[in-house]
Amino acid sequence: MAWFRKTKTPKPIRPERPRSNVPEGLWVKCEGCKEVIYSRDLDRNLRVCPKCGHHMRIDARTRIALLLDEPEPRELFTGVTPTDPLAFRDTKRYRDRIKTYQQAVGERDAVLVVQGHLDEIPVMVAAMEYRFMGGSMGSVVGEKITRAAERACERRLPLLVISASGGARMQEGVLSLMQMAKISAALGRLRAAGLPYISILTDPTTGGVTASFAMLGDLNVAEPGALIGFAGPRVIEQTIRQSLPEGFQRSEFLLEHGFLDLVVQRSEMKEMLARCLRHLYRP
Repeated sequence: MAWFRKTKTPKPIRPERPRSNVPEGLWVKCEGCKEVIYSRDLDRNLRVCPKCGHHMRIDARTRIALLLDEPEPRELFTGVTPTDPLAFRDTKRYRDRIKTYQQAVGERDAVLVVQGHLDEIPVMVAAMEYRFMGGSMGSVVGEKITRAAERACERRLPLLVISASGGARMQEGVLSLMQMAKISAALGRLRAAGLPYISILTDPTTGGVTASFAMLGDLNVAEPGALIGFAGPRVIEQTIRQSLPEGFQRSEFLLEHGFLDLVVQRSEMKEMLARCLRHLYRP
């Protein structure tokens, strides 16, 4: 029974690794060239990689600040808030999911509407917030963009919509899909009134947003390298069982094939929009 007295040899205690004194978020890895960039340098370059030019995603309020003259433009339709008409539940109740995103992101839903001036030109701007449920288009997004188009029509203002979305919000079912027609109809009335609508597509703009208002601009403009399409490239490849061309569904590919009018660097976007509005807009 000697085996019964055997004891396991204790494992040597490894010394603890010294913790890094580098604050979290000080360095950012570029998704394009994989280089590590100092965060402050990246911010100074408008979140565009100084090495490869990759345009990183930025939030809706930052986009508005880059375009408008006012440091704090007047936000509209803040009382429009999401509900749970279908009492939807997947792994989590929809109403709980909304609260979680509202607390994490600090926004009521996936779009902000403001009125301000772009290089002294009065404009109405709707900017989508991708951090809020992937910028999905639900009833609130549809209502606020529709109201933005109607208010622009009433006040004789040009409308700018900055898209960043994964498409329609599945938790609202057909109620989210009907927003495609609702917004498109409002844009039709804006066009009938002779007022310009400029669509700015950023990474990513997909699904029902691409299939409706994102592609209905009098001028469709995109940032470099933005993913723009309906179904994703992986889904398409699995469906047609073929490899897709290099750069498929990226801004430059769409420009080459006539789906876009311009691809513009983030640093040049405000100047370009001002120049276009002076040609398109007559107060």
